[in-house]
Amino acid sequence: MPTPHDRDETPPPASAPCLAHELPASAPAPGPDGVTPPQAVARWRRAERTRLVAARKASGQAARARIDAALTRHLHDLVARLAGGVAGRVIAGYWPIRGEPDLRPLLRDWREAGATIVLPVVTAPATPLAFRLFAPDTALERGHWGIPVPPETAPQMTPDIVLAPLVGWDAAGYRLGHGGGYFDRTLAAFERRPVAIGVGLQGACLATIHPQPHDIAMDHIVTEAGPQPAARAAP
Repeated sequence: MPTPHDRDETPPPASAPCLAHELPASAPAPGPDGVTPPQAVARWRRAERTRLVAARKASGQAARARIDAALTRHLHDLVARLAGGVAGRVIAGYWPIRGEPDLRPLLRDWREAGATIVLPVVTAPATPLAFRLFAPDTALERGHWGIPVPPETAPQMTPDIVLAPLVGWDAAGYRLGHGGGYFDRTLAAFERRPVAIGVGLQGACLATIHPQPHDIAMDHIVTEAGPQPAARAAP
């Protein structure tokens, strides 16, 4: 039976590859030596983040519902294939903010199918995330950025699969998040890395996020159009 760590049998994507490289796009300006300084990349990322979040939040309720339904189907199929069934697996979801896809019904379905659901928690600035049990009777509290999280008394667990919401993404599997760097720190800290699935919108595809040394590529990117091809070979 395959496990969440069997990542070498990815089927063809459900949609065409990201074609953002064929479109004109702004880019951080290189320095005099031809190398783009990190400060320029950071400024460019802030601008792209603002643009993409605004576009996402501007979509109507009906469009969001269609996107959520499509993402739910694609993630259900991908995780079932990767994990050989979710029973006994620990899956890290997320609480949606800033117009992110709402996958809470899918998390409920996975729980009912025997998975253990956890949510990420910021326990201190600039540190890896903790993952705490999200059970039906869990009384959530306000955490970092006001995001609802399980309380400190909830058991902490290590996930097999992590769903990472993204603001933007590129065909190399790199994810543009909200700028805190928490998911990158977290993935780098795992002794045995879980399967990392970036979740976001097809329209958020970028030619590149201009990855920096601290950036970690996702194992899979899934949008409402389906699993996306990645130029990066999974380990």
